[in-house]
Amino acid sequence: MGETITIGRAFLPILLVLIAVALIAQMGAGFSQGANNRNVSVDTTVNITGSAPYVVRVYQQSPVTLNAGSLTILTCNATVRDYNGFADINSVNATFFHSSSSENAADDNNTHYTNASCVVISGQQDGFFSNYTCSFPVVYYALNGTWNCTVRANDSINLTAMTTNTTTINALYALNVTVLIDYGNVTAGDYSENQTADVVNLGNVPMNISVLGYGQTINDNLSFVCDQGNLSVDTQRFSADPDADYAAKIPLNRTFKAIPGVTVNKTSNGSFSTNTTYWQLYVDPTQQAFGRCNGTIVFQAQAA
Repeated sequence: MGETITIGRAFLPILLVLIAVALIAQMGAGFSQGANNRNVSVDTTVNITGSAPYVVRVYQQSPVTLNAGSLTILTCNATVRDYNGFADINSVNATFFHSSSSENAADDNNTHYTNASCVVISGQQDGFFSNYTCSFPVVYYALNGTWNCTVRANDSINLTAMTTNTTTINALYALNVTVLIDYGNVTAGDYSENQTADVVNLGNVPMNISVLGYGQTINDNLSFVCDQGNLSVDTQRFSADPDADYAAKIPLNRTFKAIPGVTVNKTSNGSFSTNTTYWQLYVDPTQQAFGRCNGTIVFQAQAA
């Protein structure tokens, strides 16, 4: 019958340490003991695969006023760092979007633009850093308010980073109007036919319209300067109603007067937003005007 070996409780921790040491030795790790196991040293190891890029900053002009009726090229510039070297930066893209939208929304001229391939700024790559410019052709009717520019960088092993900055697009009150209001031939003492003047919104907000008139210089209280004599400013009248007769129309003035009922909405789909005004002239015979007459009407956009 074999012998039974009894291990005292005091010896058990020492045995466990010795077993652990043996296992570590088999795994190839370095190991050393101090006197009587007062301390134990164990080697450490790690495999560093690479450094992710980092978008250090995004900067852009603020505020911004768009170009009336056309495109404005807006840019977000970004500095990207990669500790593997700037050549490890694989691509940089950017999204420019209104606060009412989101980064991943579909492109929309009113609220959302993307640039899938931002461009390296020539001569601005060195060591760990590279500067990029991201351009967006923004239409004149893009919403006013707060816009975000989010820049994302990707490296050669698809590690990514992003940073966002904000800017403000100002409200743009801008319009265009029919080039000429031509009353044609009107006999002294008669009323002209209704003439139209179309007002086009070239801005990014709805607008009301005010008008004033002058003959030769602002504030001269005339509507026309003629070959012989003049016509006073109130002989021209306007309305938003095509059926309003001369008596129902509003007399033009030397100071701005609003045209009631005329609001030109903001364009939203690429087609110009337009509203029509109606004009009529009375040739007052007592003012003794004759011949070719010329004057000016000033249309002004105002907040709706």
